[in-house]
Amino acid sequence: MASIFEEVGALVAEAVAALETDGTLAPGHGVTPVIEPPRDPAHGDLATNAALALAKAAGMPPRQLASLLAMTLARAPQVERAEVAGPGFLNLVLAPAAWEAQLRAVLAAGDSYGRVPTRAAGLPVNVEYVSANPTGPMHVGHCRGAVVGDALANLLEFAGHRVTREYYVNDAGAQVDTLARSVHLRYRQALGDAIGAIPDGLYPGDYLVPVGEALAAEFGDRFRASPEAEWLPLFRGRAVAAMMDLIRADLATLGIRHDIFTSEAELHARGAPAAAEARLRAAGLVYDGTLPPPKGELMEDWEPVVLPLFRSTAFGDDVDRPIRKSDGSWTYFGADMAYHAEKAARSSALIDIWGADHSGTVKRIEAAVAALTGGEVPFDVKLVQMVRIFRGGEPVRMSKRAGNFVTLADVVEEVGPDVTRFMMLTKRPESPLDFDYVRAVEQSRENPVFYVHYAHARIRSVERRAEGLALAEAAPLDRLDEAERGLIKIMAQWPRVVEQAAAAREPHRVAFYLHDLASAFHALWNRGNDDPALRILVDDPDLASARLALARGCGHVLRAGLSIMGVTAAEELR
Repeated sequence: MASIFEEVGALVAEAVAALETDGTLAPGHGVTPVIEPPRDPAHGDLATNAALALAKAAGMPPRQLASLLAMTLARAPQVERAEVAGPGFLNLVLAPAAWEAQLRAVLAAGDSYGRVPTRAAGLPVNVEYVSANPTGPMHVGHCRGAVVGDALANLLEFAGHRVTREYYVNDAGAQVDTLARSVHLRYRQALGDAIGAIPDGLYPGDYLVPVGEALAAEFGDRFRASPEAEWLPLFRGRAVAAMMDLIRADLATLGIRHDIFTSEAELHARGAPAAAEARLRAAGLVYDGTLPPPKGELMEDWEPVVLPLFRSTAFGDDVDRPIRKSDGSWTYFGADMAYHAEKAARSSALIDIWGADHSGTVKRIEAAVAALTGGEVPFDVKLVQMVRIFRGGEPVRMSKRAGNFVTLADVVEEVGPDVTRFMMLTKRPESPLDFDYVRAVEQSRENPVFYVHYAHARIRSVERRAEGLALAEAAPLDRLDEAERGLIKIMAQWPRVVEQAAAAREPHRVAFYLHDLASAFHALWNRGNDDPALRILVDDPDLASARLALARGCGHVLRAGLSIMGVTAAEELR
């Protein structure tokens, strides 16, 4: 069944078509009116800007056109009242039967309500998220990006897209050489050498101790005193593999998986950066030139160096960007450019989830994707801000395992995966997030995790107690009162929330919506606490069945939203 927005949109389209038939409005105007809830619910159930959008084509004042549309719409059985408001908006009050039909649609679709049915026809979208350097365990900042990326992938799948979840392994460059040297130190430690304090510049975490021990068990003292050139490549590969196993294990605690792990080292080995450079040179978008001197006071030893530069200024960037260094090796940008070119070749749209500290590189990668795809593959970067960890208002700064930061595993161990995932989506990702261990698990309405879980647990409790009652799907829904239909109205917004959140690439909208839905359900529940006649399970079987249908429908939508967030719906709370 169509969503309420699609259904009313069709009614508005029919009313517009009637005006085209009688000559009031010329056909071919190319205007699609918007259907949305009014800002003030007192103004009606839905509103449309149809008259404002079509007034110019009709050659008449918007309010006059709105009056004509209102007369046609008021004759539709789904519409109880159509009123002109303001400069020409149309406010619609729908008949109770229209909302009853929406609840039956929810019950028929179950947990799939709001899902786009033609999923296989959806466009292939690549979502790259996490992509943490393989140099240690994941910290809480990675945790937020991981949850945002995974929830976005879930959301896009629910909205009908075919999604590839990708992780870019930065296993080339100086940081993995530093990792290999850090592991060699732990290898010597495992052989009995006194290594003293970890030197500055190496990774100090105890998470490298098992890696060193494994290498000592495998190779004995073969590389104890040998030149670095003999052991560095081997230790680098083993260390990266061990760190990726650690990262995968961390992500698994949150139920996060990836379809593809792309290695930067392998990208270089197959010549992808050189191929991208050749394509851009052929298009006149890479040239040999010099960068301007550094801003501020000019260093005495600064000399201009001729480098291959990408014309990123042609795509809105501030300056042209070097793709190779003076020694001929690739810059990070040169490799990233080639990587995004490969992703674009197998996707219709690219989405990257990055930490906010990478904001300075957004323009250049956007420019590279536009150049390499001719602007045909949309590219969107979502920046995720930092997370601060508190316990009862006091900052938590250190990890037992990593030594200098709070790890993802620390957070999940403390509060569990469901609470972790939900809390990471309670703010827009571009806003800093304060995560308090105490607040995250407290059972109060101020805790959104608890509040949504509690709503679902209450619904499941009612369903268990209602076993044997007549099937809710066949319930006489006309017995529901106006307040109960208010809950249906919120439930009926779910398909629109899915559509808009997916289009905006904003999974946090799901968390916001679920909180509103749970609040509305709790309000109805609390009516029953004040007046037993307003409880769900009353002595009147028909009324109880109708209210059970309402609760069951709400449970379906709550589960659908929680599944997108990657959160298990609570069956009961203790």
